[in-house]
Amino acid sequence: MKAGMIGLGAMGVGMARNIAKAGLLTAVYNRTTAKAESLAKELKVAVYEQIETLAADVDVVLLCVSADSDVLAVVGEVARTAKPGTIVIDMSTVSSETAKQAAAILADKQVGFLDAPVSGGVEGAKNGTLSIMVGGETKVLEAVRPILQAMSARIIHVGPTGSGQATKAVNQVMCAGINQAVTEALAFAQRHNLPMAKVIDAVAGGAAGNWFLDHRGKTMVNNVFTPGFKLALHYKDLKICRTMAEQAGIPIPLSITTIADYEQLIAEGYGDEDISALYRLRKVE
Repeated sequence: MKAGMIGLGAMGVGMARNIAKAGLLTAVYNRTTAKAESLAKELKVAVYEQIETLAADVDVVLLCVSADSDVLAVVGEVARTAKPGTIVIDMSTVSSETAKQAAAILADKQVGFLDAPVSGGVEGAKNGTLSIMVGGETKVLEAVRPILQAMSARIIHVGPTGSGQATKAVNQVMCAGINQAVTEALAFAQRHNLPMAKVIDAVAGGAAGNWFLDHRGKTMVNNVFTPGFKLALHYKDLKICRTMAEQAGIPIPLSITTIADYEQLIAEGYGDEDISALYRLRKVE
């Protein structure tokens, strides 16, 4: 099984390295060719300058790009040259409708499709411990399971095409609420002049403990916002969630508040920081 990776951003690079470690990666493509060339040399795989050429030469195409329009553009190029029986795995975060459109484009060419967004951030991509939420046919998933296992600690087949992206939307709504709760609580602790590191250690071991507090609590209170998950990307995802919520007729007030907060932070130049930069709006100066 020969796999090719399209999109070598912070997440894609980690995924590609782990697939290569499993002996399954043979090709990479990135819009910035120099980045692809550097990684290809490191991993001893081929670098491609055209998506269509890569798609013709592999059995499995993995995508990790930023936006719905990017996914559809890449899928359109893949569909031109991919052999029947090829499988495309989209690991981007986009809408369920985009996933369904992509699957329909590829189905006309007898190419399989999975929407397989991930959770776990840059650390998870680097360490091969991602949680993968999969939408699509069971037989397609089973055919590529070894590739997904190389990147993940957990693979959950949620249901038909679009289900993976809908589940990722659940994840992003939940992350917004957790971000709000943790940053608010730590600002509360700061206002009471508590020793912040000790407070974090104390609450992390109890009912309020969570991944975000464990991995971002001490960095945020020290004004360190190195991105694990860029604020601007979560903002993009939450706008997708807002649209889905409006279509379903369900309120998501914490997410709406977070969108507004992120807009302020992006306007102030913090879009490329970690989502824990929300603490900038909560902390006491």
